[in-house]
Amino acid sequence: MITCLETPPDYDISLYQFYTREPLFFMPEVIINGPEGRLECRYMPGPDQNAPTALILHPEPDKNGTMNNRVTFSTYKLFQSRGFSVMRFNFRGVGRSQGVFDNGEGELSDAATAMDWLQSQHPGSNICWIAGFSFGSWIGMQLLMRRPEITGFISLSPPASTHDFTFLAPCPASGLIVHGSKNEQVPHPKVDALIEKISKQKGVAIDINLIDGANHFFSTHLDEAMSSVSDYLDRTENGAVMPTAD
Repeated sequence: MITCLETPPDYDISLYQFYTREPLFFMPEVIINGPEGRLECRYMPGPDQNAPTALILHPEPDKNGTMNNRVTFSTYKLFQSRGFSVMRFNFRGVGRSQGVFDNGEGELSDAATAMDWLQSQHPGSNICWIAGFSFGSWIGMQLLMRRPEITGFISLSPPASTHDFTFLAPCPASGLIVHGSKNEQVPHPKVDALIEKISKQKGVAIDINLIDGANHFFSTHLDEAMSSVSDYLDRTENGAVMPTAD
């Protein structure tokens, strides 16, 4: 089911609007059948049926994370502005999505279902990205291991201190990690160690951009985080030319 619904003016998006002075746009609401009932989504198709696709995942559902989180929303808007068909959604138990928090296992199933729906709308697209913030990046990297069609990833503040990333040994696709030098929740040496462990796959290059002074939430450095993502998409031509390593 698709209806036209204005993005809800909650606290996070109000902050986004305050900082960027951009108007809110009408974004189609999509309700899809998830593993535990309905999943509440926002979806914007690209300019053509074969546009590249991107799925954006939000932070910790058990700590009030939603698809309207300012980092998640800004990432969604960035991919949309570049001509992607883009989707974000609330994990089970968040907003109007049914179910209860499942510590990652169920949320991974939610993400796989959302990606299935997005790809079903664009069967001719040959470029697919996964992007996530905090908990969303952990789920996104797990999905990356299970979906060989994923072209690249964007991981913002991956929770390397609290979540197990050993499943990424090695990482199967190139991508970008954006992290803050003042991230007290996940000190950047933890992320450096993570990259060292997972950068073993031949032909795969993992870039990291350490943003000076930024905390876990990019509270005063969101523009820099989004610029980093945009620059990476420029360099990869939106995924048409992914970097490789020896």
